[in-house]
Order: sequence, then C-alpha cells, then structure tokens
Amino acid sequence: MVLSWNDYIKKISILIVQLQMSIILAIFYFFYFSIIGVYVIFLPKVLSMAGYGASDIGIIFAAAPLVRFVVPFAFIKGLKINIASFNIALLIMSLSSISFYFSLDSFYKLLFSNITLGIGLSIVLPYIEVISLQYLKKERYGKVRLFGSVGFILVALVLVKFLDDPRVALLYLLILTFITAFIGHIIAKKAATILEKQVEHLNDINILKDWKLWLGLTLMQVSFGSFYNFFTIYTTDHGVTLDVTIYLWTFGVIVEIFMLYSQGSLLRKNLLLILQLSTLATALRWFLLFLFPSSIGFLFFSQSLHALSFALFHSAAISYLFYLYKHKSLAQQFFSGITYGFGAFLGALIAGYVYEFYPSYLFLSATLIALMAAWFLYLWGSSQKGVNNQQLD
Repeated sequence: MVLSWNDYIKKISILIVQLQMSIILAIFYFFYFSIIGVYVIFLPKVLSMAGYGASDIGIIFAAAPLVRFVVPFAFIKGLKINIASFNIALLIMSLSSISFYFSLDSFYKLLFSNITLGIGLSIVLPYIEVISLQYLKKERYGKVRLFGSVGFILVALVLVKFLDDPRVALLYLLILTFITAFIGHIIAKKAATILEKQVEHLNDINILKDWKLWLGLTLMQVSFGSFYNFFTIYTTDHGVTLDVTIYLWTFGVIVEIFMLYSQGSLLRKNLLLILQLSTLATALRWFLLFLFPSSIGFLFFSQSLHALSFALFHSAAISYLFYLYKHKSLAQQFFSGITYGFGAFLGALIAGYVYEFYPSYLFLSATLIALMAAWFLYLWGSSQKGVNNQQLD
C-alpha cells in the first residue's frame, strides 16, 4: 500500500506530538520523584533529628496514604476525573509544601501538611500514569518513567551534603513541588481529552469480586512501610553511616533505572506471573535486611532486588490493571489509593510501632507480609485459569 504525501505528513505530525509528550512526561517524572526522594529518604530522618519518636513519625507518614485511599471513592460518588480536579490537586500539593516548611515545630501542623499533600498526590500521579500509558504504551513506558528515578538519585546525592539543618530538606520539598506543579499543568493542557473520554466508561471495577488481586497488591505495599519510612533510621542505628545509606538508596535506584529501561520485552509476557515472582523477590529482600542489618555487602545485594520489587512490579501492576479494566483512569486511581494509599498507611503504622517496641523484628514482619501478598496473588491467578492472562494487549 502506497501512502500519499498527506499520509506521510500526518504520521510525522503524530510522531512529533508523541515525542513532545514523551519529553514533557520525562521532565514531570524527574521532578515528581525528586519530591518523593526528599519525602522518603530525608523527611523521616528530619523528624527524628527534630525530636519526634518512631510512633509519631509512623503516624505522620501514615496520614497522606490514608487520604490517598479515601479520595478515589469520591470519584465513584460523583467527583469527575478531569483537568479541573487535576489542577486543583496541583494547587493543593503546592500549598501543602509551603505548610510543611512552617510546621516542623508542631506534630499537628505536620500531620495536617501530610494530609493535604496526600490529597494532591492521590490525584496527580494516577492522572499522569494514564496519559503515559495512553501515549507511550507499556513497552515504552519504562524508558520515560526512568527519568523519575534519575531525579530521585540526584536529589539524594545533593541533599545529603546539606542536611545539617532540617529545614534545608523542607526547602527542597517546597521548590521541587512548585516546579512539578508547573510541568503537570502543561501536561494537563496538552492531554486534557484523555481523561475526559475515560469518564464515559461505566465503573467495571469490582474490588469485592476481585479481592484476592487487590489484597495481594495492597499487602505488597504494606511490606514496604518498613523500608520507605525507616530504612535510613534502621541502617544508621546499626552503625551504617548516613553517606553509605544514601549510596544504598542510590544503588537501588540505579538498578531500578536499568530495569525500567530494559523491561519492555518482559512486559509482553505473563504480567500476573511477573507480579507473583517479584513479590517473592521482595520477601527475600526484606529477609536479608532482617538477617544482615549491618553487612554492607548484603545491604547492597538486597537493594539490587529493588529492580524487581519496585520497578518491574510497578510497571507490571499498572499495565495489568490498564488492560484488565475498561475504566482505565479509575483503575489507576484505585491502584494508587488502595495500594500506595491504604497499603502505605497500614505499612507506616505497623512499621512505626514494630520499630518502637521490637526494632530487631522490623524487616521480619515485612517479610511475612510480602509472603502473604505473594500467596494472595497466587490464589488470584488460580481463580483466573480460564481467563487469558498470558497476553493482555
């Protein structure tokens, strides 16, 4: 079939639009996950330096994911997933970063700041993920998403040199959030019609019917509560220097970047099997941290498993849900809210109390939770034997 000149022009125009969107999405991911780097790596340590106890830190960091869990249900009750709600979420996210900067002296101010940040985050990233999967498809998603991991690394390497004053981390959080909000607004304007079309779909997500799947995905994130909220404190309490701990975070993100770049061919395989195997790898990862908390070699090896337990698991999960459900935007909202929301809330809460009263068993508890996640994903797979999970195209 011979293409006309107009056909060639049309194809070139589409490629240019896709390239532009890929670049803008890469910039967004870079700054968004720079925020996550500050939030995950440094803020727990900042609060510890400011005199807050482990249970206080656990409660504060449990607030944002709890809100992320609640927000998706508002979209079922009538709130629209559109450019207006997205822009409001960007504004809330920005205002919460200002609030954080002036809240270090008060537990309740920090709690309020984290709640408002949770509201913003619960809408922003799922919106972007739908746009990314729509434009990039699952095979190219990782090559753009990896720029978020680069941002995560860079902020870790830079900020560790200036952490003498806790407010420095809060200033980074403030600046990076404003940049992210600006880029997010540009993306929303360029891709406003994507989510508008998604609203037309009826909700085909039945969490009670698919409870084994959702429980498995959620327990996976519950197990991460020990890592995201206490890894820096845990390693430094076992004699590992803060510099080495940052190198451990950085190494984990490097292998994450490698996996995001090269995972395209894997995501053409059985996505559910990938979820099951990466969950088992996560259980091994936490068990190694329990057994060898001060061994630099084993710490680095456990961090190498981040390629499976985060990068591959995350991409496989959002891709699996994207093709499993018709209401794709709501599926991503629920994935963010239920797993990264309620799962992270429960994980932070459990980790806070375990580390306060049974600190040596922190990652043993995470290991058991990850094994439970693997079991429920296996049960879900068994119940889907008659469904074609091999190829979700």
